[in-house]
Amino acid sequence: MTAGSVPIIDISGYRSGAPAEKRRVANLIDEACRTIGFLVVSGHGVPDAVVERADRATRAFFDLPATAKSAYAPDGSGAYRGYHALESNAIAYSLDDREAPPDLLERFSMGRVDVDPADPYYTRNDMARAAFAANVWPDEVPDFAPAMIDYYRAMDGLALDLMRLFALGLGLDEQWFDDKVDKHMTHLVVQNYPDQAKPPRPGQLRCGPHSDYGSLTILKTENKPGGLEVRSADGRWEPVQPMPGTFIVNLGDLMAQWTNDRWVSTMHRVVNPPRDKASGSRRQSLIFFHQPNYDALIECLPNCLDHGRAKYKPVTSGEHLFMKVTKQVVA
Repeated sequence: MTAGSVPIIDISGYRSGAPAEKRRVANLIDEACRTIGFLVVSGHGVPDAVVERADRATRAFFDLPATAKSAYAPDGSGAYRGYHALESNAIAYSLDDREAPPDLLERFSMGRVDVDPADPYYTRNDMARAAFAANVWPDEVPDFAPAMIDYYRAMDGLALDLMRLFALGLGLDEQWFDDKVDKHMTHLVVQNYPDQAKPPRPGQLRCGPHSDYGSLTILKTENKPGGLEVRSADGRWEPVQPMPGTFIVNLGDLMAQWTNDRWVSTMHRVVNPPRDKASGSRRQSLIFFHQPNYDALIECLPNCLDHGRAKYKPVTSGEHLFMKVTKQVVA
């Protein structure tokens, strides 16, 4: 089955623990990651109630007046937490397209939960302190924090399953990535794309063309006019249809670098609704940007060398993330 050009993969066979089923699912994932870098996963085990609760709580936040939301804007410390207003980011800047208009979205960002305050790893340098800064919670929505923490934990578990499937798909030991992601610096971001009462500027999109930065992304979105498109190998933009009970998963740049482009980090964007459907097109997405430990060294896997050659210089996960995030902010 496919959602547009993106394959739908049932991962319940992996979760059953049977070695033959694990291998079968991993092979399907390897094929998807080689060709398009996107897949839709079903059989993931995440309860619908966890997703629905997070969706309700975050919608209630975005329904607040702009002045109330702005009270939760980042404090200037470098920590990527809290509310980012409409048109405050241009994701295309991350690819050095400085002419791109800002994106027609607003977002709320939170970081890792369950950080051990006694572990010096989380505070040993400026990068660690920014990556694991305390989360910001809106007082006006009492269920926001518990709903988002539950959702984060559910995505954390799913991401680990996927990283282990990735390892099997790459011919590695199933736990090969475990010590690279056990203290990951993942952000959970909720993006709200409001109705478009007036036409966008020329070239302006809900979210401009970009590739994601980390290891993988887990997306939960809804079927509304103006949605996700991925760029195929021949340069065409193709829509990805959200399906009930599934998550859209895509690779990030670090997985492409780990695999020497054997697996692809694919360009994608979120397009505007047609003008005759702009009213009632509000769209919301829950996005888990899985990012390995800040000190994880991303270098070509030995079995992915191209005639002994690696295309990318080694880089740490933290260095790559902060370089990209800094670029995307609109001055």
